[in-house]
Amino acid sequence: MKTPWKAAATLAAALLLVLPGGTAARAAGTPYTKTPVSGSLSTYRVSGVYVAGVSSGGYLATQLQVAYSARIRGAAVFAAGPYYCAQNNVAQALYGCGDNIYPTYVSTLESYTRTWAAYGWVDGTGNLSGQPVYVYHGGNDNVVKKSVTDDLVRYYQDFGASVRYDSGSAAGHAWVTPYGTVGCTATASPFLNDCGTDPQGSFLGKLLGSVSAPNTGPLGGTLIRYSQDSFAVNGWANGLSMDASGFAYVPSACAAGQTCRLLVALHGCAQGYAKVGTAFVDRANLNQYADTNKLIVLYPQAIATGVNPNGCWDWWGYLGATNYPIKGGAQIETIMNMVRRLGG
Repeated sequence: MKTPWKAAATLAAALLLVLPGGTAARAAGTPYTKTPVSGSLSTYRVSGVYVAGVSSGGYLATQLQVAYSARIRGAAVFAAGPYYCAQNNVAQALYGCGDNIYPTYVSTLESYTRTWAAYGWVDGTGNLSGQPVYVYHGGNDNVVKKSVTDDLVRYYQDFGASVRYDSGSAAGHAWVTPYGTVGCTATASPFLNDCGTDPQGSFLGKLLGSVSAPNTGPLGGTLIRYSQDSFAVNGWANGLSMDASGFAYVPSACAAGQTCRLLVALHGCAQGYAKVGTAFVDRANLNQYADTNKLIVLYPQAIATGVNPNGCWDWWGYLGATNYPIKGGAQIETIMNMVRRLGG
């Protein structure tokens, strides 16, 4: 029998996402990048906040949206399942939220959500009605089974969200992007797949209502490396399995005082800076859209710890607190502190 720690390690390995380091020089299939500059998060004119994430980051994206649905106006979720899927149980996370050996009863998860909303532990579920949600699942993803992602879609639809479900791709378990370095159908490192499509354009169009074509030239904004410690609820990000630093891409128009929107982009397991540098930041195909759509992109960073050996986000309770998916959850509140500082 697996110990909880070994089970957590197995889960982290199952959701492992690793990307190669980005380069400043542009070759075929390589994006223009920005060298990070040390700084602090400033406050901008933000008119709306959105979240996006892949795998463990997809699970946390949903937790953020449900907990703060009055503030967060939409979500894009790749390769993940429904809110509170793991129910503070690593075995359920492994066998019910990645594989589908254990049943996941969506009605039970919805009941938890309604009860917590009644207590004020998450925002009212009525906020989810009509909210734009984009969900992506690849046909060759055997890490998070399609039935698990189907449950995510049902969860959102039952609360009245406007869902676009992109399940027609042959992708493996990955963040799919035009800058992918893995063939579409594979589930293999670096789990950044090129399927000849642009899901970022699709989900930004869904979330924002319309989207301008991305910047295909040199980026015009600034990539800021900031201290996450100053936003951590305990004053020490490492104690929350988060890195000491995070990143934010700020287009020049936003820095100049124009009204912008904010996207929180959440990497997957083993995909943070401590593992792969700025690879996810460089290759996620978000900064390119940020430049042309007045969109600030916040990239919080997780790290590996003894209870979280591959640097996943906490969607099964590895920090030891049962409030991980609601207001007051350590990672949720730390990220929301960043959102508030940015003006969201």
